[in-house]
Amino acid sequence: MVQLRGSERAEFVGRMFDRISGRYDFLNTVMTCGRHHAWRSKAAGLVGGKENGVALDVATGTGDFAFDLLSKSFVTKVVGVDFATEMLNRGVVKAAHRGLKSRFIGNIGDAHKLPYKDNSFICATVGFGARNFIDLPTAISEMVRVIKPGSRVVVLEIVRPTGFIMSKAFQFYFRNITPYIGEILARDREAYTYLPESVQKFMTASDLADLMVEAGLREILVNKVAFGTVAIVSGKKSD
Repeated sequence: MVQLRGSERAEFVGRMFDRISGRYDFLNTVMTCGRHHAWRSKAAGLVGGKENGVALDVATGTGDFAFDLLSKSFVTKVVGVDFATEMLNRGVVKAAHRGLKSRFIGNIGDAHKLPYKDNSFICATVGFGARNFIDLPTAISEMVRVIKPGSRVVVLEIVRPTGFIMSKAFQFYFRNITPYIGEILARDREAYTYLPESVQKFMTASDLADLMVEAGLREILVNKVAFGTVAIVSGKKSD
């Protein structure tokens, strides 16, 4: 997996998420002690509410971030886009079970080339998907392109902590504990070996904030949770 690049990496990641789709939500809860719900809720609270309209959730997976967005009075619908079919299918089923079928629109699509017109959405979000993108700057730029002026992009992601002690603890957990959790509970050691690799190769919260500035976003907000191992970074598109 380490050597995969470009389309090969994208295909690997897509197949991997389809394989673990049935246990993805459960594993998220186990590995974060249930805190991922609170983190998504906090991130959803940063999207703003300048006007009512449709929100975009990129790498929507099984839909949890989209459902938090739908709890906001100003969000009429959420378009959830993902390239992993089975993950998206589970999101659609969950939406129906929650009475949100008409408000959650699942689309198969590529974050690097979003199939939407400029200035279409009142916000764009991505939760725990940014580190899987082949070209993160392009994906962020696409999110900026499709949101309306004055709207925000919000990224929730596992990041590399900067403190020495937390950095060492972080590495130990993801390298030594995570693969075994994946093997035992998801019966897919490969998928949960990929997770620490992807996290280790990802950036710090500060790096992510800088990238969002380079994409043209302003008024950058950085919120760290989980002892600095998870960041919520948001930025506003110029009016």
